[in-house]
Amino acid sequence: MSASTAGPTTTPRKKLSTGAKRGIWIGVIALIVLGVVLGTKAVANDDASLQGAQEFDPATFGAENFPQIQESVAERATDAATLAEAIAADPAAAAEEYAVASSGGPVYSVTFTGVVGEGQSGIYEVHVEGVPEGQLIRVQTGPAVNGTELRDATGEITFGQFTNQIDYQNAAAALNEQLKAEVLADVDTAALQGRTITVTGAFTLINPAAWLVTPTEIEVS
Repeated sequence: MSASTAGPTTTPRKKLSTGAKRGIWIGVIALIVLGVVLGTKAVANDDASLQGAQEFDPATFGAENFPQIQESVAERATDAATLAEAIAADPAAAAEEYAVASSGGPVYSVTFTGVVGEGQSGIYEVHVEGVPEGQLIRVQTGPAVNGTELRDATGEITFGQFTNQIDYQNAAAALNEQLKAEVLADVDTAALQGRTITVTGAFTLINPAAWLVTPTEIEVS
């Protein structure tokens, strides 16, 4: 009796339908998405680390800092005659002794009494006794007050305290506005010619023979 030998029989694999394949892929994607969600830390919108630095408020800065700057300028102020002679004799030595360095040049604090001369656009010449002949001293009284002298006069307000250059410039403008509100608002700046005034203020030395002073205090007599 002969035995017939036969190998193992194999059942053909059934191909997955298109719908089944789609279902498998949807399941895989769902698992991936779930893993991402579970592995991600939720951060609240009000997280302090995402809020960044507080927005700069020029008005608040001016109101808070002007009184200290006014006091500091008064403490540092040098008589105009003494200052003019020192600058004429040795500008570098004068800057070392009397000025605060700034990106625009040395900033001096000064005080003087003189008679107001001609003015234009709120900028008046002041004739001060004792200064060298040819020395021009002018004071700006508004309505437009320009420059960064108030910001730079103490050396204590620096660019690194601000987020960007715009805020740094706005700080200077805010101090000028505060000056107008606290000092110049009480002065009839349209009727100064011929009057005697006592001024304490600051100026950036650009031309040694011509100063433009931003006042921190002004008294009219």
